[in-house]
Amino acid sequence: MLIYWLDLFGTAVFAITGVLAASRCRMDLFGALVLASVTAIGGGTIRDMALDAGMVFWVQDPLYLWVIVLTSLATMLLLGRGFVAKQGLLAIADAIGMAVFMIIGASKAHAYGAPMIAAMVMGILTACGGGIIRDVLAHQMPLVLRREVYATACLAGGLVWACALGLNLNDNIANLSGIITALTIRLIAIKYHLSLPRLG
Repeated sequence: MLIYWLDLFGTAVFAITGVLAASRCRMDLFGALVLASVTAIGGGTIRDMALDAGMVFWVQDPLYLWVIVLTSLATMLLLGRGFVAKQGLLAIADAIGMAVFMIIGASKAHAYGAPMIAAMVMGILTACGGGIIRDVLAHQMPLVLRREVYATACLAGGLVWACALGLNLNDNIANLSGIITALTIRLIAIKYHLSLPRLG
């Protein structure tokens, strides 16, 4: 149940980042809602389609859509009143959402019989896919393709999760270990402005 509520929290945070990106691009209200939606549920949608998992998760549980709509409208209202999002708090919240999305994606893929390496890729896709779509629609270089330690944090969390399952640890322990690993690496990268080396 805790994972579910953290999933909804991550959905809300990712929706906020979508609205902020739309605001920077001076999109209209519909454009902002579209960007919020693809950011929040884009990765999970691609995952479910790739897994042939039947009905996509947000169709099964429309609460995800309500969270996106209400969060987006609240963010638009605050932006219209001159509210400026605190980037530090937003980055921390985004990191939590990223870590939870990664484990949810990997766990679902594993439950559907995907090999461990494929499950890890599905976890990264769940966490990063929506942000990639958001950045492409906003005509920006996707965050995960820049020097940010983002997808790398997902990969590290996925490796710890896979190792924990390989050691026959409890699923909850494996999930929590992966989340903590990904979150810790991401927060350290944010605090100390760590980045990966560039090519060339």
